[in-house]
Amino acid sequence: MAGGEVSKAVKPQLRGLLAGQIKRNIIFAAAVATLAAIAQKIFVNDNRKRAYAEFYRTYDIEKSFNEIRNKGLFDSCEPDE
Repeated sequence: MAGGEVSKAVKPQLRGLLAGQIKRNIIFAAAVATLAAIAQKIFVNDNRKRAYAEFYRTYDIEKSFNEIRNKGLFDSCEPDE
């Protein structure tokens, strides 16, 4: 045969196809879940921690107590009137 050789057709994968797809899907799902967890930590948890830290850094418990007491919300303390 001069120049026109016939190549054999590649056989389809009949065994282990589902197992290979499942393995690929599990790896993909684990990667997406890891990225989602990292994004949650960075964009939500860290911002929340920063907000709590800022609140308690500027929080004055004596001022808050006196405001609540002067509103008359405590039974055991009389307002300053």
